Amino acid sequence: MATLKPGSYKFQFANFGWTHIALFLIVVQAHFIMNNLFEGMIWFFMPAALVITNDIFAYICGITFGRTQLIKISPKKTVEGFVGAWVMTAIFAVFLTNILLRSKYFVCPATNLGANVFHGLDCNPNPVFLAQTYTTPDLLFLPPNYKFSVTMAPMQIHAFFLATFASLIAPFGGFFASGLKRTFKIKDFGDSIPGHGGITDRMDCQFIMGLFAYVYYHSFIATSSATISEVVETALTDLTVDEQVLLLKTLAQYLHNNYDIIEQKVCCLS
Repeated sequence: MATLKPGSYKFQFANFGWTHIALFLIVVQAHFIMNNLFEGMIWFFMPAALVITNDIFAYICGITFGRTQLIKISPKKTVEGFVGAWVMTAIFAVFLTNILLRSKYFVCPATNLGANVFHGLDCNPNPVFLAQTYTTPDLLFLPPNYKFSVTMAPMQIHAFFLATFASLIAPFGGFFASGLKRTFKIKDFGDSIPGHGGITDRMDCQFIMGLFAYVYYHSFIATSSATISEVVETALTDLTVDEQVLLLKTLAQYLHNNYDIIEQKVCCLS
């Protein structure tokens, strides 16, 4: 507040607002991307790869089949390129997932920060990474007992939805960046990547994709991983003596009521 000057309030508060927007769009979303790393490299690598793949196929499909302009702010973006990139990204996601699931480096949580792709991580994989056989029910319009089955990991199904987001929603980060460039009348944010417009042009969709991957993982994939040692440590460090006694009594009563544990085994706790 001490730096505010009469006549410059609008300029200073505009910069103040842009600073908060930059922090939200970059720092906050980068925080979620970093959290994805600790859940397994697949949750960092695959979303990033899908955005890059979608960008590449949008260009290829656009110059090959593009006829209909998608948005006025980016004249070179076409509906055909947009839809074609969605289809190709979804196919790529299924095959990429099949490759990544073969390495525990990608599917195991990062409990060892010194691990690499050849050794260092071992775990019981989340069930979503294990192959399952899906069989169709009996269909009325087909011969009796006719069934079709396919074996695949549930993660490959989830990969399709991640690819759909990377193709239909994440590109709006690029549209926003295009609008920003038009506002300041610049062609590219930089020339660090020849022919592509710099690092910023490559990253404009990555942040929103990383945030979505974090929310998707914790909504549909994550499983409870609490251990006895963690629960005991929490009880010993965060609860008072009276609360610890109450916890023991509650646990004893629960075991007696729900699992038919004989009273003699839990009477000493209650």
